[in-house]
Amino acid sequence: QVQLVESGGGLVQAGGSLRLSCAASGRTFSSSAMGWFRQAPGKEREFVAAINWRGVSADYADSVKGRFTIARDNAKNTVSLQMNTLKPEDTAVYYCAARKSPNSSSLPADFGSWGQGTQVTVSS
Repeated sequence: QVQLVESGGGLVQAGGSLRLSCAASGRTFSSSAMGWFRQAPGKEREFVAAINWRGVSADYADSVKGRFTIARDNAKNTVSLQMNTLKPEDTAVYYCAARKSPNSSSLPADFGSWGQGTQVTVSS
């Protein structure tokens, strides 16, 4: 089991940037695919980005492609999400998640460990 703690959320104006970080504890981090998901009020949790265990393959939701970048540092047990050109529709609670498999996925059900979430609010 991997324990996850997110940080870096906050309030930003449209067009601005934020960088989310996720610190992981547990010996399985380096063999786990990692993902970021988000959930806005009244909506289902949705996929944002995921990265495989080596960090050489990443997938993105169409809505964030070209604006967000996921990265990981297995030596530091961290995964990050750089968010640029933020839009009001990016407002949500963002969750870091870990998957026991080394291959990434866009399905929340494929991830067994979740952080507590960090709020991102983008004002227009």
